[in-house]
Amino acid sequence: MAVEEHRRTSPTSVRCAVITISDTRTQDTDTSGSAIVELLTQEGHTVIERGLVRDDPDQIRTALQEFLAREEVQVVISTGGTGISGRDSTFEVVDAMLEKRLDGFGELFRMLSYTDIGPAAMLSRACAGTARGRLLVALPGSESAVRFALRKLLLPELGHLVREVTR
Repeated sequence: MAVEEHRRTSPTSVRCAVITISDTRTQDTDTSGSAIVELLTQEGHTVIERGLVRDDPDQIRTALQEFLAREEVQVVISTGGTGISGRDSTFEVVDAMLEKRLDGFGELFRMLSYTDIGPAAMLSRACAGTARGRLLVALPGSESAVRFALRKLLLPELGHLVREVTR
């Protein structure tokens, strides 16, 4: 089956959970989480729940596990904690939870980001894959990076990704 056929038979609306990982942001100052919700809903997707936790491995793991356990959630998208500072721990938590990695997601994100921000793109550890029959995506905490990732990578293929994960 060609990619076009896969897309044609993919869901046009998926149910998502969004979680922000930050030691400094609040619901009111979480521009990255808000951008994810905005872009998903503009494209006809549903955001089931939105959360915010500190950049603490136990809190991140617990929140992600709770979202992944919800039958109605098909996609979990996180923002924040994907850098290389001492407090950044999202990548390690997400990587340990992934059953199948979508290495191409992180590779493409960094490659495309390079054209915008140059070699600093290598500092991102954005990643994606499957966990518990769901798509799990970890994005940087920058609002511009989140918008970029959704517009260039996730939104064009979200239905197709969910189709493949649930087969």
